[in-house]
Amino acid sequence: MLNLLQQIKTIANTDVNILLTGDNGTGKSELAFYIHQHSMRKSEGLINVNMGAIAENLFESEMFGHKKGAFTDAKESRIGRFELAENGTLFLDEIANIPLSQQAKLLRVLENGEFEVLGSSKTIQSNIRLISATNGKISELIDEERFREDLYYRLNTLEFHLPRLAERLDDIVPLAQFFIDKFTSKYKLNKCQLVLAAENALLAYHWPGNIRELSHLIERAVLLCQHSQITVDDLALRGKREVNRKGGYDENIEQGKLPFMTLEKAEVYLIKQALLKTNDNIPQAATLLGLTKSSLYRRIDKHELNVF
Repeated sequence: MLNLLQQIKTIANTDVNILLTGDNGTGKSELAFYIHQHSMRKSEGLINVNMGAIAENLFESEMFGHKKGAFTDAKESRIGRFELAENGTLFLDEIANIPLSQQAKLLRVLENGEFEVLGSSKTIQSNIRLISATNGKISELIDEERFREDLYYRLNTLEFHLPRLAERLDDIVPLAQFFIDKFTSKYKLNKCQLVLAAENALLAYHWPGNIRELSHLIERAVLLCQHSQITVDDLALRGKREVNRKGGYDENIEQGKLPFMTLEKAEVYLIKQALLKTNDNIPQAATLLGLTKSSLYRRIDKHELNVF
């Protein structure tokens, strides 16, 4: 993610078209906002359009606007999304959902920046920065002739992929704490924190809903928490890859395999697991890890682990 953000910062100040890919809930909309905020157009608007929510017969009206009387129900003139985003950024989410019949109309705007308002013969020159996003495999849609290849190449001058949350172990606990702070502030509740077992439970979970699921899960835990600490039970995690009651990896399911992480993170993980297994008994945990008691204390201090 650090490498991705560095790349984004490098090109954010240009007007190049960007395509964001990744599963639902990985943060594509947030990244689009981040790009806009670091662009030359940040003082102008960011117009967000969910392409999957636009009916095929309303596509031209939604995107390019219409004049009063342009069609039967056009009782008032309407400004389209391209015109609303003038001098700013237009974010087209779920871009793969555009009907094939409408893709040529979008392609024309991207090729020469020109469009007409429905019911008008006047050509308008568009000045926008375009960011698109999809959770679909556009290459497969192209093979099935459901998405125009020339449109795809117009959208993805640069393409960035957001990994699943389960691939971003370093982000899980900090994101959880961010959401705890966000929702305790939103609902004016007392500050609370994750216990060690809850942190490990979050790391062990498979996150099919990615960051969106984490946000909803933490919001629920904050609202239902009866004390200053969020426990494994408060999280109420569900799914095929279950975690045990203490929040550790289930050895039967995981077959004793440690997920890929840095050596430092692995050391922290193993220390936490040893402490969980021994109920925070330092001498016993040190024995499990093959360390002396003083060596374990030094590592706990080094990583600033709050285990007492």
